[in-house]
Amino acid sequence: SSEGGTVACGGVAVQCITPDQNWDERIEDLKGQYPGLIVVDYTIPTAVNSNAAFYVKHGVPFVMGTTGGDREALISTTEESQVHAVIAPQMGKQVVAFQAAMELMAKEFPGAFTGYKLEVVESHQSSKVDTSGTAKALVDSFNNLGANFDVKDIEKVRAPSESVSRMGVPEEHLLGHAYHTYHLTSPDGLVNFEFQHNVCSRSIYAEGTVDAVVFLASKVKEGSTKYVHNMIDVLREGNMRG
Repeated sequence: SSEGGTVACGGVAVQCITPDQNWDERIEDLKGQYPGLIVVDYTIPTAVNSNAAFYVKHGVPFVMGTTGGDREALISTTEESQVHAVIAPQMGKQVVAFQAAMELMAKEFPGAFTGYKLEVVESHQSSKVDTSGTAKALVDSFNNLGANFDVKDIEKVRAPSESVSRMGVPEEHLLGHAYHTYHLTSPDGLVNFEFQHNVCSRSIYAEGTVDAVVFLASKVKEGSTKYVHNMIDVLREGNMRG
């Protein structure tokens, strides 16, 4: 509500603070109450850069799971502030592993799919306004493999009826899902490759977020001079929860 208040989330009482409640004072109070405070951001694309500026202003490490915004400005602002952060458009560690595998494939076999036509379709809950950051990242890998694809051509499915009928999303997961299909067709149309990752619910992101927070806390404690990390860094650390 406009007055804030407390809501229950998984049996935990969460206090909501509205913009008119002097966030600068509140964040400093929280830093005092919780030494080692780390902020987790899942908001909206238009808030990404202003939120990050707020975190670095107060010297608070953060995990940015929100997609969109000006990503170059986000990274440069964080690096210049020397505040530690995990910035990733995808927090599901298994999906991140797939991303990493595609990056490695593109590095080892550049041009392997030269001439192939790429089609990318992604379906998310109707409240997701931007194109999937994961899809954009994977398009980069496919382009390095030889595809010639513009991220503007990624097809977004947001209508619930289409998510069900076309993408096969179970109706009970319409409010929280991520279905991605990447289809490659050879120039003569006789060879096809298809990659999919379909996620229902948000548990995979919650698990990855916990891993990111634990990872980030360790980097802050050890005084790492690398300030901006991603989920591949978390994967490489090798101490993720099951």
